Amino acid sequence: MASRDGVLILVENLPVPFDRRVWLEANTLRENGYSVSVICPKGSGARASYEELEGIRIYRYPTPPPTKGRASYIWEFVYCWLATFFLSIKVLVRDRFKIIHACNPPDTFFVLGAIYKLLGKKFVFDQHDLCPEVFLARFKARKRTLYKILLLLEKWTYKTADIVLATNLSYKEIAMKRGGVPEDRLFVVRSAPDLNRFHSVEPVESLRKGRKYLVSYLGVMAPQDGVDHLLQSIDHIVKTAKRRDIHFAIIGSGDSFASLKRMSSELELDEYVEFTGRIPDRDVERYLSTSDVCVSPDPKNELNDVSTMNKVLEYMAMSKPVVAFDLKETSFSVRGGALYAVPNDVKDFAKKILALIDDEKLRKRMGEENRKRFVQELSWELNKKELLKGYASLRRKS
Repeated sequence: MASRDGVLILVENLPVPFDRRVWLEANTLRENGYSVSVICPKGSGARASYEELEGIRIYRYPTPPPTKGRASYIWEFVYCWLATFFLSIKVLVRDRFKIIHACNPPDTFFVLGAIYKLLGKKFVFDQHDLCPEVFLARFKARKRTLYKILLLLEKWTYKTADIVLATNLSYKEIAMKRGGVPEDRLFVVRSAPDLNRFHSVEPVESLRKGRKYLVSYLGVMAPQDGVDHLLQSIDHIVKTAKRRDIHFAIIGSGDSFASLKRMSSELELDEYVEFTGRIPDRDVERYLSTSDVCVSPDPKNELNDVSTMNKVLEYMAMSKPVVAFDLKETSFSVRGGALYAVPNDVKDFAKKILALIDDEKLRKRMGEENRKRFVQELSWELNKKELLKGYASLRRKS
């Protein structure tokens, strides 16, 4: 039976439990007396329509095809909303939730939230992304009608929410200025790994594929994530700098996975670049523990500059030095634990990778600084307090 404080979490971007932020939130809520259900898409390693993991009930719907243009972008929003709506009725009957916790994208779940608020439910907006800026990063169309519609959807979502969870101070500022959200309804819950999740293990030399060094990328591969920039940097390292002693591991998946593999082949980099796809956490630990440098090639744009990259915090948790473009929130997270390339300059990004590769003492110092800052200021153990504080405010408003 569901508890008096039932929570329904809605997520469209990744299947649960592979959306790490959502899984941490769900477990934190369960550990603190909430009954938690999740609606999400299916995906690799998460094909069951229903399963219960660690006391969390997960309902899944078939995944829509990858977005390739504006029409498919709109269809994905519509499809996921309808699939979520119909499943939410099932969950309401079975689990009797009191709170809907909607994770974006998309910014269309406010309609569902508004419907359930008529039944006395509370609506939590967990803003993972800035959807208007995601659209700009993908389609470069500021003045188009769809961009303006996305701004309107975001505004309505802010207005519907009883509380808003922002992933960093930049998102909080946008919610206040663009959404008119009062500060007492805003809580900064950063996306950060659990201290108990990632652990350094013994390096696995075979992952270097016979080369002296290993450089790794971990994360989603969509147009805004900059893996194409990374491949161009690798091309410069191999062909211009003539470095043949570095192996590159690209870990993860996403809409651009197939096109990036083709790009690697076209650049004749397959000998130096390995695409692992999505792999278990244990294997991720092996790759990151073996890596000499980790990279965050997200280019500077209106989205990335104010977004906190999950992969960066995971690198920090594993005591790894980072190379990144000089972005506002990335530099806030990593500070002195990274070398920052001129934004979107793939040659400078390559130079920064080589500078770290060739300076073992600097790598070690940066890695130690990153782990220390992660433990003391950025880990989930610290951030979950804000999540629970936000939920406590909902009880006071009941």
